[in-house]
Amino acid sequence: MKLKSVKIAGLLLSVALLLRANSGFAQQPSNLQYVDPTIGSVGLILEPTRPAVHLPNSMVRVFPARADQLDDQIAYFPLTISSHRQNWLFGLMPYSGTINEQAWGQKFTSDNEQIRPDSYNGLLEDNGTKISFTPGAKAGFFEFAFATKEAHYLRFNILNNGEINLENKHALSGVEEFQGMKAYFYAETNVALGDISYQNGQGKKRALIKIEGQASKVAFKYGVSFISIEQAKENLNKEITGWDRAKLQSVATAAWNKVLSQVNVKGGTTAQKRVFYTSLYRSYERMVDINEYGKYYSAYDHQVHSSNRPFFVDNWLWDTYIALEPLQTILNPKMEGDKLNSYVQMYEQSGWMPSFALVFGDNPCMTGNHAAAWFLDSYQKGVRGFDLKKAYEGIKKNSLEATLLPWRNGKATSLDTFYNEKGYMPALKPGEKETVATVHGFEKRQSVSVTLENSFDDWCLAQLASKSGNEADRALFLKRAANYKNVFREDKGFVWPKDSEGNWIEPFDPKFSGGQGGREYFTENNAYTYNWDVKHDLAGLFQLMGGKAKAEEKLDDLFRASLGRSKYNLWYTFPDATGLVGQFVMGNEPSFHIPYLYNYLGAPWKTQKRIKMLLDTWYTDNLFGIPGDEDGGGMTAFVVFSMMGFFPVTPGVPVYSIGSPTFNEMSIKLDNGKTFTVLAKNNSATHKYIQSATLNGKVLNRSWFTHQELTNGGVLTLQMGSLPNKTWGSTNLPPSALNYNP
Repeated sequence: MKLKSVKIAGLLLSVALLLRANSGFAQQPSNLQYVDPTIGSVGLILEPTRPAVHLPNSMVRVFPARADQLDDQIAYFPLTISSHRQNWLFGLMPYSGTINEQAWGQKFTSDNEQIRPDSYNGLLEDNGTKISFTPGAKAGFFEFAFATKEAHYLRFNILNNGEINLENKHALSGVEEFQGMKAYFYAETNVALGDISYQNGQGKKRALIKIEGQASKVAFKYGVSFISIEQAKENLNKEITGWDRAKLQSVATAAWNKVLSQVNVKGGTTAQKRVFYTSLYRSYERMVDINEYGKYYSAYDHQVHSSNRPFFVDNWLWDTYIALEPLQTILNPKMEGDKLNSYVQMYEQSGWMPSFALVFGDNPCMTGNHAAAWFLDSYQKGVRGFDLKKAYEGIKKNSLEATLLPWRNGKATSLDTFYNEKGYMPALKPGEKETVATVHGFEKRQSVSVTLENSFDDWCLAQLASKSGNEADRALFLKRAANYKNVFREDKGFVWPKDSEGNWIEPFDPKFSGGQGGREYFTENNAYTYNWDVKHDLAGLFQLMGGKAKAEEKLDDLFRASLGRSKYNLWYTFPDATGLVGQFVMGNEPSFHIPYLYNYLGAPWKTQKRIKMLLDTWYTDNLFGIPGDEDGGGMTAFVVFSMMGFFPVTPGVPVYSIGSPTFNEMSIKLDNGKTFTVLAKNNSATHKYIQSATLNGKVLNRSWFTHQELTNGGVLTLQMGSLPNKTWGSTNLPPSALNYNP
């Protein structure tokens, strides 16, 4: 009896432990619970985010197509999107009832939606149909549960030129042409399919495919490809076998748990954790690996290539070089090397280093040659796995042989010749008509921004010249790096447009001139923002402003200056200037580094104050929680960095400026197996000021640390208080790029 009792007790204990483990009680709660893809899905003025369901950095990205999250009607679900905000492909929607004119375009009212990175579940309240979706990397799995006894159909919106075909009673395929290339899908269903009907009109094509019998539940699994229908079928077969969607979701959940557990936090509110982990989730939207199990289609030479390495596309580099790519350089340096290698391959395939490397080719958006900054920053932080000499060759070609004009690709124009000779992009006088046909009709010359951003990129090229064995080029690019001085008007204390004769443009209002988006002179922002866009020579900039004291006064004024006009008047002209604090624009990327510049002026307590206020004000855990265009991680990576407690002010200089951490404890699991932790003792909403600091137990009297110190692992301890310590970090200032010696 005694032995039997022991056995029973042991069995019960084993069962209890198993139940406890399976309940999650004994495990660290998953950070996935804090992710809400609907945060920010109502744009303040411009585009909202999309609550995308996908695996990290993967091809299949699905969401309910609607105006925004306040719109309660869904038009369809794209089987994937080829690029953030662009080219939604193969719109799928279940339909029940009679085929009439309404059937082809009817939207359906949604209810009870549950959207997570690894799954979608929702109800169509019109007819009770339940929709579920789970993503793979290059495949996906829908389930439709019908509540009515009517005839049921699969409805496809063919969003571009293309067609849908039945392969057999249980399979169908499709192709769409877009942006000079094609996308394909191959799908299978667990029920028999009947006839297919088409509707054409107004440039749109739709298909209805009847579901035979009285099936109440339909499973639809599919693969996508940019190579062929056969490859789409192969992608499906590799990722989804059988009809167990729960099995696929367990894979998706595990994939998200892995990347979201790279950074763990303690303390803070639930709302702050929701903001943080949702921002981290959005930092995995791009770039996207389109290698399809050993081969990929490249729009850069319109060929299919065999390769066992990832081939990454979809990088809006103007938005992402500032924070997203530096964040991924910390979290996933090997993947960063694969991304950079993809850019080098694109250069080899097309003859030009891309700007916005989308799946359908280079999209020459915005300004600058920011591949220079990205390659340098990654290389300085130890990322390898790409041909540095070939990368330098392509970036140098962009700087010296390509046009610098916004939203244009191609060879240099007469304006670029002027830039090379005079050191600035000339502006037109107010009312003067454009004389160069190559200039984009809407985007204009953006003369000051072009000069400033290329000055920084050419500084990056100077460093890359030395590192790639092209030391003879260094002097040329250092000279070009000083071009920013040619558009800084010292008597006014502002960057200022200059005409081709060397005269300052008059009249000029630093708050408001330049037309729609300031595009005559700037990129989506005004002179108040671009005054600080000299990341590579902050010391030189402060000197032009009259010294550090004067520069600090100007930085204070940025956050306090009035609009000088009504808000509706301002936003009619500057719709990208959202998240305003004075003239500071939280909702646009060129502003991200600006609050941290107080560290460079010996007043880091002001950085601590501003960062805390900006995060609390503009990044909330609701539908309005992102103050500008998110751009696939471009904005939310700023949130991840700032809530962790630091930020990379100058890409290319492996140094991080310390702000004010949101959480009591934050730990990063590094690729090398080490951990970097930030402890904020006595931290709270009011205790936002750093009183003292240690790094690995040693006193730290500077408001910065190096990438090497981060990757060595260890603990940064910050003692927080309610009043600023104005002496901490006031002397040993972060290095500006021109005086940085690694």
